[in-house]
Amino acid sequence: MRIIFFGTSIFAIPSLKALAESSHEVLLVVTQPDRKKGRHLNLKPPAVKEVASSLNIPIFQPERISGQEAIERLTKMNADLFVVVSFGQILSQKALLIPKKFSVNLHASLLPKYRGAAPINWAIVNGERKTGATVFRLVERMDEGDIIAKEEVDIKDTDTAITLSEKLSQIGARLLVTVVDLIDKNKAVLTRQDERLTTFAPKLKKEDGLINWNLSAVELHNRTRGFLPWPSAFTYFNGKRLKVLKTKACRNEKSGDCGQVAGIEPDLGILVHTKEGCLAIQKLQLEGSRPMAFDEFLRGHKLKVGGALG
Repeated sequence: MRIIFFGTSIFAIPSLKALAESSHEVLLVVTQPDRKKGRHLNLKPPAVKEVASSLNIPIFQPERISGQEAIERLTKMNADLFVVVSFGQILSQKALLIPKKFSVNLHASLLPKYRGAAPINWAIVNGERKTGATVFRLVERMDEGDIIAKEEVDIKDTDTAITLSEKLSQIGARLLVTVVDLIDKNKAVLTRQDERLTTFAPKLKKEDGLINWNLSAVELHNRTRGFLPWPSAFTYFNGKRLKVLKTKACRNEKSGDCGQVAGIEPDLGILVHTKEGCLAIQKLQLEGSRPMAFDEFLRGHKLKVGGALG
Protein backbone atom coordinates (compact mmCIF):
# COMPACT_ATOMS: atom_id res chain seq x y z
CA MET A 1 0.00 0.00 0.00
CA ARG A 2 0.94 3.62 -0.53
CA ILE A 3 1.26 5.29 2.87
CA ILE A 4 1.66 8.82 4.17
CA PHE A 5 3.25 8.78 7.62
CA PHE A 6 2.53 11.51 10.19
CA GLY A 7 4.91 11.66 13.18
CA THR A 8 7.14 14.02 15.11
CA SER A 9 8.64 12.69 18.36
CA ILE A 10 11.20 9.98 19.10
CA PHE A 11 8.30 7.63 19.90
CA ALA A 12 7.33 7.62 16.20
CA ILE A 13 10.76 6.59 14.88
CA PRO A 14 10.48 2.78 15.28
CA SER A 15 7.12 2.87 13.49
CA LEU A 16 8.53 4.86 10.57
CA LYS A 17 11.51 2.52 10.25
CA ALA A 18 9.32 -0.58 10.44
CA LEU A 19 7.00 0.67 7.71
CA ALA A 20 9.95 1.72 5.53
CA GLU A 21 11.35 -1.82 5.83
CA SER A 22 7.99 -3.47 5.09
CA SER A 23 6.48 -4.36 1.71
CA HIS A 24 4.53 -1.08 1.75
CA GLU A 25 5.64 2.25 0.27
CA VAL A 26 6.00 5.34 2.44
CA LEU A 27 5.32 8.16 0.00
CA LEU A 28 5.77 11.09 2.36
CA VAL A 29 6.60 11.88 5.98
CA VAL A 30 4.58 14.72 7.48
CA THR A 31 6.08 16.22 10.63
CA GLN A 32 6.03 19.43 12.64
CA PRO A 33 8.07 22.47 11.53
CA ASP A 34 11.57 22.95 12.94
CA ARG A 35 11.37 24.73 16.32
CA LYS A 36 13.74 26.93 18.34
CA LYS A 37 15.11 24.99 21.30
CA GLY A 38 17.85 25.15 23.88
CA ARG A 39 19.56 28.01 25.65
CA HIS A 40 20.54 29.70 22.38
CA LEU A 41 17.16 29.08 20.70
CA ASN A 42 18.66 27.43 17.66
CA LEU A 43 16.29 25.87 15.12
CA LYS A 44 16.11 22.10 15.60
CA PRO A 45 14.34 19.59 13.37
CA PRO A 46 11.90 17.03 14.79
CA ALA A 47 13.42 13.62 15.53
CA VAL A 48 11.38 12.01 12.76
CA LYS A 49 12.65 14.44 10.13
CA GLU A 50 16.25 13.29 10.50
CA VAL A 51 15.24 9.64 10.16
CA ALA A 52 13.07 10.36 7.11
CA SER A 53 16.02 12.14 5.50
CA SER A 54 18.27 9.14 6.11
CA LEU A 55 15.64 6.92 4.47
CA ASN A 56 15.35 9.28 1.48
CA ILE A 57 11.63 9.81 2.07
CA PRO A 58 10.20 13.22 1.08
CA ILE A 59 9.32 15.46 4.03
CA PHE A 60 6.46 17.92 4.50
CA GLN A 61 6.33 20.32 7.50
CA PRO A 62 3.08 22.32 7.47
CA GLU A 63 2.22 24.74 10.27
CA ARG A 64 -1.42 23.68 9.89
CA ILE A 65 -2.13 20.18 8.67
CA SER A 66 -5.75 21.14 7.95
CA GLY A 67 -4.83 24.27 5.94
CA GLN A 68 -5.68 24.43 2.25
CA GLU A 69 -2.06 24.05 1.08
CA ALA A 70 -1.61 20.89 3.17
CA ILE A 71 -4.93 19.39 2.03
CA GLU A 72 -4.02 19.96 -1.61
CA ARG A 73 -0.59 18.38 -1.28
CA LEU A 74 -1.89 15.34 0.61
CA THR A 75 -4.66 14.82 -1.95
CA LYS A 76 -2.18 14.85 -4.86
CA MET A 77 -0.16 12.00 -3.28
CA ASN A 78 -2.92 9.48 -4.04
CA ALA A 79 -2.27 7.52 -0.82
CA ASP A 80 -4.11 4.39 0.25
CA LEU A 81 -3.60 4.91 3.98
CA PHE A 82 -2.60 7.60 6.48
CA VAL A 83 -0.59 6.37 9.50
CA VAL A 84 -0.34 8.72 12.49
CA VAL A 85 2.09 8.21 15.39
CA SER A 86 2.83 10.95 17.95
CA PHE A 87 2.31 13.69 15.39
CA GLY A 88 1.16 16.65 17.50
CA GLN A 89 -1.61 18.06 15.31
CA ILE A 90 -5.21 16.91 14.92
CA LEU A 91 -6.28 15.90 11.42
CA SER A 92 -9.59 17.43 10.32
CA GLN A 93 -12.40 15.34 8.88
CA LYS A 94 -11.49 16.75 5.46
CA ALA A 95 -7.94 15.40 5.83
CA LEU A 96 -9.15 12.04 7.15
CA LEU A 97 -11.25 11.49 4.03
CA ILE A 98 -8.26 11.84 1.67
CA PRO A 99 -6.76 8.30 1.71
CA LYS A 100 -8.49 5.60 -0.35
CA LYS A 101 -8.98 3.34 2.66
CA PHE A 102 -8.80 5.34 5.92
CA SER A 103 -6.38 6.58 8.60
CA VAL A 104 -4.93 4.70 11.58
CA ASN A 105 -3.25 5.89 14.76
CA LEU A 106 -0.87 4.16 17.17
CA HIS A 107 -1.68 5.16 20.76
CA ALA A 108 0.41 4.28 23.83
CA SER A 109 -2.36 2.87 26.05
CA LEU A 110 -4.99 0.16 26.10
CA LEU A 111 -7.84 2.24 24.75
CA PRO A 112 -10.31 3.42 25.85
CA LYS A 113 -8.15 3.90 28.95
CA TYR A 114 -5.88 6.97 28.93
CA ARG A 115 -7.13 8.86 25.93
CA GLY A 116 -5.16 12.06 25.46
CA ALA A 117 -1.69 13.54 25.15
CA ALA A 118 0.23 11.83 27.98
CA PRO A 119 -0.96 8.21 28.37
CA ILE A 120 2.40 6.76 29.39
CA ASN A 121 3.00 9.37 32.11
CA TRP A 122 -0.43 9.10 33.73
CA ALA A 123 -0.48 5.30 33.66
CA ILE A 124 2.69 5.29 35.79
CA VAL A 125 1.56 8.17 38.02
CA ASN A 126 -1.72 6.37 38.74
CA GLY A 127 0.08 3.18 39.74
CA GLU A 128 -1.13 1.01 36.87
CA ARG A 129 0.51 -2.41 36.64
CA LYS A 130 -0.31 -2.88 32.95
CA THR A 131 -0.62 -0.69 29.87
CA GLY A 132 -0.08 -1.31 26.18
CA ALA A 133 -0.28 -0.12 22.59
CA THR A 134 -3.44 0.25 20.52
CA VAL A 135 -3.87 0.74 16.77
CA PHE A 136 -7.25 2.20 15.89
CA ARG A 137 -9.09 3.87 13.05
CA LEU A 138 -8.59 7.60 13.32
CA VAL A 139 -11.63 9.84 13.67
CA GLU A 140 -11.85 13.57 14.30
CA ARG A 141 -12.66 13.15 18.01
CA MET A 142 -9.50 12.39 19.99
CA ASP A 143 -8.70 8.68 20.42
CA GLU A 144 -12.32 7.56 19.93
CA GLY A 145 -12.06 5.47 16.75
CA ASP A 146 -12.70 1.73 16.41
CA ILE A 147 -9.89 -0.52 17.64
CA ILE A 148 -8.10 -2.79 15.18
CA ALA A 149 -5.44 -4.33 17.46
CA LYS A 150 -3.87 -3.89 20.88
CA GLU A 151 -1.02 -5.47 22.85
CA GLU A 152 -0.58 -5.47 26.63
CA VAL A 153 2.66 -4.64 28.49
CA ASP A 154 3.57 -4.95 32.19
CA ILE A 155 4.66 -1.80 34.01
CA LYS A 156 7.56 -2.64 36.32
CA ASP A 157 8.26 -0.75 39.53
CA THR A 158 11.56 0.38 38.01
CA ASP A 159 9.95 1.68 34.81
CA THR A 160 9.95 5.42 34.13
CA ALA A 161 8.05 7.26 31.43
CA ILE A 162 11.31 7.18 29.45
CA THR A 163 11.87 3.41 29.62
CA LEU A 164 8.20 2.55 29.16
CA SER A 165 7.93 4.86 26.15
CA GLU A 166 10.89 3.09 24.56
CA LYS A 167 9.29 -0.34 25.10
CA LEU A 168 5.91 0.75 23.79
CA SER A 169 7.40 2.42 20.73
CA GLN A 170 9.01 -0.88 19.69
CA ILE A 171 5.97 -3.02 20.48
CA GLY A 172 3.69 -0.50 18.80
CA ALA A 173 5.81 -0.46 15.64
CA ARG A 174 5.48 -4.24 15.22
CA LEU A 175 1.76 -4.07 15.93
CA LEU A 176 1.33 -1.26 13.41
CA VAL A 177 2.94 -3.20 10.56
CA THR A 178 0.71 -6.19 11.37
CA VAL A 179 -2.37 -3.95 11.18
CA VAL A 180 -1.27 -2.35 7.91
CA ASP A 181 -0.83 -5.82 6.42
CA LEU A 182 -4.35 -6.76 7.55
CA ILE A 183 -5.81 -3.59 6.05
CA ASP A 184 -4.01 -4.29 2.78
CA LYS A 185 -5.64 -7.75 2.66
CA ASN A 186 -9.04 -6.38 3.74
CA LYS A 187 -8.87 -8.59 6.84
CA ALA A 188 -8.83 -5.90 9.54
CA VAL A 189 -11.63 -6.26 12.12
CA LEU A 190 -12.75 -3.00 13.72
CA THR A 191 -14.22 -3.07 17.25
CA ARG A 192 -16.04 -0.15 18.84
CA GLN A 193 -14.54 1.19 22.08
CA ASP A 194 -16.47 0.67 25.31
CA GLU A 195 -17.14 4.24 26.44
CA ARG A 196 -17.87 3.06 30.00
CA LEU A 197 -14.17 2.23 30.45
CA THR A 198 -12.87 5.61 29.27
CA THR A 199 -10.20 7.44 31.27
CA PHE A 200 -8.13 10.45 30.27
CA ALA A 201 -4.46 11.46 30.15
CA PRO A 202 -4.31 15.25 29.80
CA LYS A 203 -1.28 17.15 28.56
CA LEU A 204 1.34 17.60 31.28
CA LYS A 205 1.84 20.97 32.94
CA LYS A 206 4.92 22.19 34.78
CA GLU A 207 3.01 22.42 38.05
CA ASP A 208 2.07 18.73 37.86
CA GLY A 209 5.60 17.94 39.02
CA LEU A 210 5.40 19.84 42.32
CA ILE A 211 5.73 17.33 45.14
CA ASN A 212 2.96 17.27 47.74
CA TRP A 213 4.58 15.59 50.73
CA ASN A 214 1.13 14.82 52.15
CA LEU A 215 0.79 12.04 49.59
CA SER A 216 2.07 8.55 50.35
CA ALA A 217 5.60 7.38 49.52
CA VAL A 218 4.22 5.00 46.88
CA GLU A 219 2.26 7.80 45.21
CA LEU A 220 5.30 10.08 45.17
CA HIS A 221 7.53 7.31 43.82
CA ASN A 222 5.04 6.83 40.97
CA ARG A 223 5.01 10.55 40.25
CA THR A 224 8.81 10.66 40.18
CA ARG A 225 8.86 7.87 37.59
CA GLY A 226 5.93 9.17 35.60
CA PHE A 227 7.08 12.76 35.23
CA LEU A 228 10.45 11.97 33.66
CA PRO A 229 11.91 13.62 31.65
CA TRP A 230 9.45 16.53 32.00
CA PRO A 231 8.26 18.26 34.10
CA SER A 232 10.14 16.07 36.64
CA ALA A 233 9.00 15.72 40.22
CA PHE A 234 10.36 18.70 42.18
CA THR A 235 10.40 20.33 45.59
CA TYR A 236 12.36 23.24 47.09
CA PHE A 237 15.57 23.40 49.12
CA ASN A 238 16.97 26.69 50.45
CA GLY A 239 14.69 28.60 48.09
CA LYS A 240 15.88 26.74 44.99
CA ARG A 241 13.98 24.23 42.90
CA LEU A 242 15.15 20.68 43.55
CA LYS A 243 14.33 18.01 40.98
CA VAL A 244 13.84 14.52 42.38
CA LEU A 245 14.98 12.11 39.66
CA LYS A 246 15.14 8.67 41.27
CA THR A 247 13.37 7.34 44.35
CA LYS A 248 12.20 4.30 46.25
CA ALA A 249 9.16 3.94 48.51
CA CYS A 250 10.03 2.65 52.00
CA ARG A 251 8.16 1.79 55.17
CA ASN A 252 8.51 4.29 58.01
CA GLU A 253 8.77 3.32 61.66
CA LYS A 254 9.54 6.83 62.91
CA SER A 255 7.17 9.75 63.29
CA GLY A 256 7.74 13.13 61.68
CA ASP A 257 6.17 15.91 59.67
CA CYS A 258 5.56 15.38 55.97
CA GLY A 259 8.52 16.75 54.00
CA GLN A 260 10.90 16.38 56.97
CA VAL A 261 14.13 14.41 56.53
CA ALA A 262 13.72 11.20 58.53
CA GLY A 263 17.20 9.82 57.96
CA ILE A 264 20.07 9.25 55.57
CA GLU A 265 20.77 5.63 54.68
CA PRO A 266 23.88 4.79 52.60
CA ASP A 267 22.08 1.95 50.82
CA LEU A 268 18.77 3.79 50.28
CA GLY A 269 19.17 7.55 50.08
CA ILE A 270 17.74 10.61 51.78
CA LEU A 271 14.59 9.42 53.61
CA VAL A 272 11.77 11.95 53.71
CA HIS A 273 8.56 11.58 55.72
CA THR A 274 5.32 11.36 53.73
CA LYS A 275 1.70 10.72 54.67
CA GLU A 276 2.46 7.00 54.59
CA GLY A 277 6.01 5.68 54.60
CA CYS A 278 9.23 7.41 53.60
CA LEU A 279 10.39 8.43 50.15
CA ALA A 280 14.05 7.54 49.64
CA ILE A 281 15.60 10.12 47.29
CA GLN A 282 18.48 8.51 45.40
CA LYS A 283 19.20 10.97 42.59
CA LEU A 284 18.42 14.69 42.44
CA GLN A 285 19.30 17.94 40.74
CA LEU A 286 19.40 21.37 42.35
CA GLU A 287 18.51 24.38 40.23
CA GLY A 288 21.62 25.60 38.38
CA SER A 289 23.49 22.35 38.96
CA ARG A 290 23.80 18.94 37.30
CA PRO A 291 22.06 15.68 38.29
CA MET A 292 23.88 13.79 41.03
CA ALA A 293 23.55 10.85 43.40
CA PHE A 294 22.28 11.74 46.88
CA ASP A 295 25.63 11.10 48.61
CA GLU A 296 27.44 13.46 46.24
CA PHE A 297 24.74 16.07 46.78
CA LEU A 298 25.10 15.82 50.57
CA ARG A 299 28.84 16.45 50.38
CA GLY A 300 28.13 19.92 49.01
CA HIS A 301 24.88 20.84 50.76
CA LYS A 302 23.80 20.91 54.39
CA LEU A 303 20.68 18.78 54.50
CA LYS A 304 20.43 17.02 57.84
CA VAL A 305 17.99 14.77 59.67
CA GLY A 306 15.13 16.95 60.88
CA GLY A 307 15.55 19.43 58.01
CA ALA A 308 12.64 20.07 55.67
CA LEU A 309 12.02 20.06 51.93
CA GLY A 310 9.28 22.00 50.20
